[in-house]
Amino acid sequence: MNKKGLILFLLVVVCAIGVNAQSHKGLRINEVMVQNDINLLDEYGNRSAWIELFNSTRRTMNVSSVYLTTQRVAEGEIPNRDDMYLIPRGDKKTSIAHLQSVVIFADGMPESGTLHASIRLIPGTENYIAIYDSDGITKLDEVIVPADLPAGCSYARTATLAEISLLKGNTYVADQWTVKTGMPGYEITPGENNYVIGANDKIEKFIKNDSHGFILTIMAMAIVFSALILLSICFFIFGTVNKRINEREKAEKAAKRGKPMPKPEQEEANTDDEIVAAIAMALYQHLNAHDEESNVLTFKRRHSDWNSKIAMLSDRSSLR
Repeated sequence: MNKKGLILFLLVVVCAIGVNAQSHKGLRINEVMVQNDINLLDEYGNRSAWIELFNSTRRTMNVSSVYLTTQRVAEGEIPNRDDMYLIPRGDKKTSIAHLQSVVIFADGMPESGTLHASIRLIPGTENYIAIYDSDGITKLDEVIVPADLPAGCSYARTATLAEISLLKGNTYVADQWTVKTGMPGYEITPGENNYVIGANDKIEKFIKNDSHGFILTIMAMAIVFSALILLSICFFIFGTVNKRINEREKAEKAAKRGKPMPKPEQEEANTDDEIVAAIAMALYQHLNAHDEESNVLTFKRRHSDWNSKIAMLSDRSSLR
């Protein structure tokens, strides 16, 4: 591949990555509530129908420029954009982190804010909801909310986080959805994961069998002491190996110089003698220091011409 071909290939790869980063594939309708009587409040304190959009990808996704609609068209047909809600741009609320969600209120009042759609959901009837990509043609996901959905209940996916990223969202499958009543195991979770992880059976069983924590304490101490023993063994092995390596290197150096290698006992004895001599000298210097005065004044005579006996001698011949 020549230089121009390589540059063209890199440009194509970069453009493909950029297009994929802006794609909304992986955006899913995760939960819907048609008749909201006692559930989520909006920023104005009002209750209305809501739709939860979930980002099933592993990257942050901005859902601005995505269309939300209740139009149900035949396969191959394009819905009327005038009857669709285009999520506006320029609002940080439309940015969804990976495996997170955003709730859009279907109250028919888009003037109330970015997350208030122009569409409405009608209780007691079958409600079709779909989301389209920014081209208004590519359908990303759809759901058919049954007409018999009770008031205060939601219609949500049953898939876990690991399963939802593998789903094909552009086709509605009734087996993948369930009615949530708010009871344990069927919690209504707007803006959160639908699959709520409850208590761990193993932990509950352990708490029942060891209510005072004695077994847990013994296990913890055993783990700590075992780790310390293992660490001590590792240090001992490492020290022994390092000592053998040093002795071998010294033997090789002594063999090159033609001198016999001193035995480890002799080397350690010599080292001990030097240490003892150094300690003895330090003690001698310390014990003979004049920390306490003996009340004896000591004067040291300095040499000068005034106290020089040689300078005081005169030449008798000069007096004659």
